[in-house]
Amino acid sequence: MNQAYAEILDNFTLAPGYHKMTLGCETPFGAAQPGQFVMLSIGAGATPLLRRPFSIHRMVPEAAGRVKLEILYKVVGEGTDIMARMPVWAMVDIIGPLGKGFIIRGHYRRIYLAAGGIGAAPMVFLLETLRQQPETCQCHVFLGGRSRGDLLCRERFEQLADEVDCTTDDGSEGAQCFLTSPLEAAVRRQPPDVIMACGPMDMLTCVAGIADRLDVACQLSIESVMACGMGACLGCAVPAAGDGNAYHHVCKDGPVFDAQLLKL
Repeated sequence: MNQAYAEILDNFTLAPGYHKMTLGCETPFGAAQPGQFVMLSIGAGATPLLRRPFSIHRMVPEAAGRVKLEILYKVVGEGTDIMARMPVWAMVDIIGPLGKGFIIRGHYRRIYLAAGGIGAAPMVFLLETLRQQPETCQCHVFLGGRSRGDLLCRERFEQLADEVDCTTDDGSEGAQCFLTSPLEAAVRRQPPDVIMACGPMDMLTCVAGIADRLDVACQLSIESVMACGMGACLGCAVPAAGDGNAYHHVCKDGPVFDAQLLKL
């Protein structure tokens, strides 16, 4: 874990309500794994006071031991509204990389990636990392959103994946259904070695159910509000599988979990 001030190199509107921020960071952040996150503060004494968690969207190596760290975020409140208006060359305070990321195993030959809405953020980093592996695997992306404008990073997914299925709730792009419909059909037709998913909790619950019914390994990236990002505040608890009252904490036990470890 590292704390540093990072310079904003770019900060622009990706789609209505969605923005991408690029930060210049030192080498230690380059050790990040897909699925990990950073805690970001917009400055000392700023409002809101608490840091906010953001998945690492992309990690691009630079010269002289530096990296570009990209964050994809949705404007939903005061903090992200301020972020969206921050200029290039301003400084932000970040801590990271934090949490546990996706586990990439050498024997995977077919991987299904499910990304719903802003859940696309860590999946680009994951897919880029998969494409750098010496072992060749087939990657099929299931991308969903409420409307056409919520299908984030579609062009990048289409560049990297073997196949991309798009769905929208309103039918403005692709099939009018949840992404779990074509995902389940694909799993029944040609089971993957693993499903990796990030998105709203209802979507993840459905993905986990598909994986359980059809006996497929499944890793889920859980989105949660966090106050510290390091397990001190215990505010990001999710129920653990089993009959007891045990809990996992998204910040330190996740945010990526084996679906069988969760009670969804």
